[in-house]
Amino acid sequence: MTNAELQQVKQRFGIIGTEPALNRAIDVAVQVAPTDLSVLITGESGVGKENFPQIIHFYSQRKHGQYIAVNCGAIPEGTIDSELFGHEKGSFTGAVSDRKGYFEVANGGTIFLDEVGELPLTTQVRLLRVLEAGEFIKVGSSKVQKTNVRVVAATNMDMAKAIAEGRFREDLFYRLNSVPIHIPPLRERGNDVMLLFRKFAVDFAEKYRMPAIRLTDDAAQALVNYPWYGNVRQLKNITEQISVLEQNREINKEKLLSYLPDVSSTGYLPAVLSENASKDRSFGSEREILYQVLFDMKKDMNDLKKLVHDIISKENLNVSGVPCMDNVYPSAEASSPIIQSTNSTPAPSSINKIKRDDIQDTEEYVEESLSLEEVEKEMIKKALERHQNKRKYAARDLKISERTLYRKIKEYGLE
Repeated sequence: MTNAELQQVKQRFGIIGTEPALNRAIDVAVQVAPTDLSVLITGESGVGKENFPQIIHFYSQRKHGQYIAVNCGAIPEGTIDSELFGHEKGSFTGAVSDRKGYFEVANGGTIFLDEVGELPLTTQVRLLRVLEAGEFIKVGSSKVQKTNVRVVAATNMDMAKAIAEGRFREDLFYRLNSVPIHIPPLRERGNDVMLLFRKFAVDFAEKYRMPAIRLTDDAAQALVNYPWYGNVRQLKNITEQISVLEQNREINKEKLLSYLPDVSSTGYLPAVLSENASKDRSFGSEREILYQVLFDMKKDMNDLKKLVHDIISKENLNVSGVPCMDNVYPSAEASSPIIQSTNSTPAPSSINKIKRDDIQDTEEYVEESLSLEEVEKEMIKKALERHQNKRKYAARDLKISERTLYRKIKEYGLE
């Protein structure tokens, strides 16, 4: 690819930078576009992986077909098969009509599977069949359907580790990885950092109708030397913050550093860079420690209530036809309270007492849960702020799954 052609691609898709590794990634994307080979794009979160499937689609013979981007990590495990492959009416609760999946809708086009490493193993089997035979079956159907779809996938996951741990199928990895494209992290792109900063500064100046910010020489050097674990997304976020909040449009090094997270803090470092990040967390204040304690307490309360409910259910099943232990051991209550407490089947009166106490406990639990919802919401907000809105690392920080975090974010309106 000539330099003029390379610049044309960059301009069309909004890619900024001159780093050779970046240019190589663009060149490979354009070269592989006319084929039907599957492509796996790798790179850290925030490097701009979503631009490359668009390049591949635009320069392919499928450019007039459908292009669908799917975030595999944002779809709940119970519905992802339906989203990708469709379902028949009545195949599950809520399936009130037939539905076409993305692989049916995008027939003749391209599907971009972002965060493909988050796919459940059962869905991985279905995807493998699409890649190998161009076939799929809707949820609740037995009819095999054909599709002609180009699959481009992306992940920031260590795939070798995921395969070794049994979280990703090795055969599917090799099918997706027919042509690998790696996007370099921002910290390896040298002066591209300043090019991106100037572009973002001009964009936000136009958006907010104010002069563009500029950096002093020492601030520019600090910007280039910063590791940028959040990559281009983090740089854009920081540039917008400074553009909006600073009255003085010339930013010195001291002012710039006040906006950059301290990368020496293990509370900020991404989990991918520190295996013990979740264990060695540092909190910004005692208040955050309290939030985490309450957050964990609510989960413990849920488990406790379920345990009590299960015990009561089992006791209710054993009430009918069971002789009263007072008749078998008439002096048990008087002689040994331990025997009474270890009796596996309490008398009906005891069960009624348990039921009444459980109702009272449940009422107290509901009131407590309502008070903890705000705490949970605040804790999630803090975790997202601490990790620059990177949900993957926030979920690890909170010790919950990414899907649970996505659901909570939607539930609390934190999107």
